[in-house]
Amino acid sequence: MGLVSGMFMGMVFGISLMAGWRHMIKYRSTKRIAKAADIKILGALSRDDLKKICGDNYPEWISFPVYEQVKWLNKHLSKLWPFVAEAASAVIKESVEPLLEEYRPPGITSLKFSKLSLGTVAPKIEGIRVQNLKKGQITMDIDLRWGGDPSIILGVEAALVASIPIQLKNLQVFTVVRVIFQLAEEIPCISAVVVALLAEPKPRIDYTLKAVGGSLTAVPGISDMIDDTVNSIVTDMLQWPHRIVVPIGGIPVDTSELELKPEGKLTVTVVKANNLKNLEMIGKSDPYVVVHIRPLFKIKTKVIENNLNPIWNETFELIAEDRETQELTVEVFDQDIGQDKRLGIAKFRLIELEPETPKEVNLNLLSSLDTLKIKDNKDRGSCTIKLLYHQFNKEEQLIALEEEKRILEERKRLKEAGVIGSTMDALDGAASLVGSGVGMVGTGIGTGVGLVGSGVSAGVGMVGSGLSKAGKFMGRTVTGHSSKKSETTTTPDESKEENGGAKPQ
Repeated sequence: MGLVSGMFMGMVFGISLMAGWRHMIKYRSTKRIAKAADIKILGALSRDDLKKICGDNYPEWISFPVYEQVKWLNKHLSKLWPFVAEAASAVIKESVEPLLEEYRPPGITSLKFSKLSLGTVAPKIEGIRVQNLKKGQITMDIDLRWGGDPSIILGVEAALVASIPIQLKNLQVFTVVRVIFQLAEEIPCISAVVVALLAEPKPRIDYTLKAVGGSLTAVPGISDMIDDTVNSIVTDMLQWPHRIVVPIGGIPVDTSELELKPEGKLTVTVVKANNLKNLEMIGKSDPYVVVHIRPLFKIKTKVIENNLNPIWNETFELIAEDRETQELTVEVFDQDIGQDKRLGIAKFRLIELEPETPKEVNLNLLSSLDTLKIKDNKDRGSCTIKLLYHQFNKEEQLIALEEEKRILEERKRLKEAGVIGSTMDALDGAASLVGSGVGMVGTGIGTGVGLVGSGVSAGVGMVGSGLSKAGKFMGRTVTGHSSKKSETTTTPDESKEENGGAKPQ
């Protein structure tokens, strides 16, 4: 009896084992088929499809297989980060503080780091792409992501307001860094390094602001001012085609071929605006237009008082360094007591222009270029401009480059002399430095101070002659003309018009 029951139990166990094995094989086969189907679907997805699925934060190697993953580098970077962060904090403070001062908005009198520490969380490199785009150079694109824990506190001062500590929290950086190595025949075989942030995908720097021991409302619009300052620095200093060129190795080398050069001249005629938003409680807004390609070379039109459909017909000239990537920014403001209010903003890509072909454009104004900051979709009106792009020849390019350097130097002298608070004050005071190169009375300057020009009447001559050629290339009205400085005291607006300011055509 025991033998029979044992044989029966063995047969049952054997059959169960075989059934289980068969079920497992079938299950694994089904999973492999399902996974293969999923991979096939993913393989058919385009870059836009992946962007919809992953959002804006997808790593570049997903859609570009040429980006190689570097997990080993991230491991080493995590170990080295405590030492790198300490050294980088000192370098950043030393190099960025002058930029904060240079790009400081007019509403702020001082903007400096009170505390700067990069924290303990290292950046992550999602992928690296190496290319040989030009003979004698190696181009490396680094997909960089950083959601660190830095401790950054800015000391912000404004007129009639004590210093307010502003803390930057939840800092996140998403960008692709382009590093170009210029090769040389001598050790260390690299003569210079070029560093820039690629314009596409657009660099993202996200953060939140918090007042330490105070309130952000103490300085109206402080958040927007800091946002604009950070965006201006990134766009005007680091984002391609702008770049940082660093000679290395102690080898004497000519880096002029690596530096950004003027490529062409954009003639802008601000014609009119229609149906502007009224921000005044009594009466109507007093609009004026600010145009620029680079934030350091902003130009403004005259103010049209009490008018929501103003007509300017003023013409200016701006320098373009890279028509393929740069854009013209048009901002409309309402002149007000204290801080002027923005009525609307728009951008126009220079790549849409054909050289030597005039084009009239009607731009719809937005409350912000950042779609996340648009609180309403109400119509803010439009601005009509006329554009003409001229491509420089070699001679014009060299002249424009020299004049651009000269103008920046003269602007620095005005800043050191206390005539302007920062280079961003060029809207009101030093605008004529970018162009016609004639006399100018800056905002808040007392009686009898001669700022620009060889003929100085009373007071102190601050900047000598030599800027007259700049009007041919560097953002200033082409309809205005130089005139001798009057001996009588004038208001800033009157002086602007007398000394090469914009006039209606």
